[in-house]
Amino acid sequence: MRLRTLLALFGAALLVVVGPPLLSTGDGSDTGTQIPGLRFMVPNTPGGGYDITARTMAKNAEDAGLTHNIEVFNLPGAGGTVGLTRLVGEHGNGELALSMGLGVVGAVHTNKSPSTLADTTPIARLTEEPDIVVVAKDSPYRTIADLLAAWKKDPARVPVGGGSSPGGPDHLAPMLMAQAAGIAPKTVNYVPFDGGGELLASILGNKVGFGVSGLGEYRDQIEAGELRLLAVTGPKRVPGLDAPTLREAGLDTEFTNWRGIVAPPGLSDAERDKLTGLIRKLHASKEWKESMKTNGWDDAFLAGEPFGDFLDEQDRRVATVLKELGL
Repeated sequence: MRLRTLLALFGAALLVVVGPPLLSTGDGSDTGTQIPGLRFMVPNTPGGGYDITARTMAKNAEDAGLTHNIEVFNLPGAGGTVGLTRLVGEHGNGELALSMGLGVVGAVHTNKSPSTLADTTPIARLTEEPDIVVVAKDSPYRTIADLLAAWKKDPARVPVGGGSSPGGPDHLAPMLMAQAAGIAPKTVNYVPFDGGGELLASILGNKVGFGVSGLGEYRDQIEAGELRLLAVTGPKRVPGLDAPTLREAGLDTEFTNWRGIVAPPGLSDAERDKLTGLIRKLHASKEWKESMKTNGWDDAFLAGEPFGDFLDEQDRRVATVLKELGL
């Protein structure tokens, strides 16, 4: 009897050990990616690159069963530094992350933000993409050559709109274009908007001479014929789109933008590793790979400490470029 009792107890213990994996519900808990109450903050208005990235991440993570009920909310202002300041103030909050990129790096400089990306917990860089030069379908500029001719003649009369504050990607790209075209960057009439969503209406209404934004934000409008694509700022043409690179247009420059995720300061190692692990699993998912293809995003994944080193390098690069351009 005693032997049978011991065997029964041993069998019950085995059930306790092996039971949880057998009873997995596929809710992400078995992979360590389930973060109840997770929120993605977008530091600009709906429709921009950070917004599209955050909402795509949330949907893909849920579709892949990695976690559920991610809330995405917008907190625009000052080129993304309002959201950054909010994030830094959420010390130790392992259920919050900020969708960000090069625009926030630049805004920290131009807005003299008291909070910087060095105050955050780096999680991962996700994507890279070229900016695009676009006009409304009824614009007088049929080609990039037409635009450059008018811009060189009188820069002030050809305002350029961008979905980032000075120092951000949509500002730096046309400034580098101007410099390569022999136009003094200080003479460029740059009109900033808080994200690509706000910019779109001004391009369509011909309120600006041309717009510079991310490819993923305006691809639908380009394919629908509402926007005319004049050029891409990256090193190569975009498959499926009929537009030259800046170098093909005679401008000796190129430019790409990137986007990623940072979290508040003061996370425990376990909280940081869990959030980073979720993003790693998301990056490997078929859902995310399909979204990158659909949006024309290039894979630029870089996680943890290497991403932190990259942020430091980008901060120095933006400061240098702004100084060189006299801005």
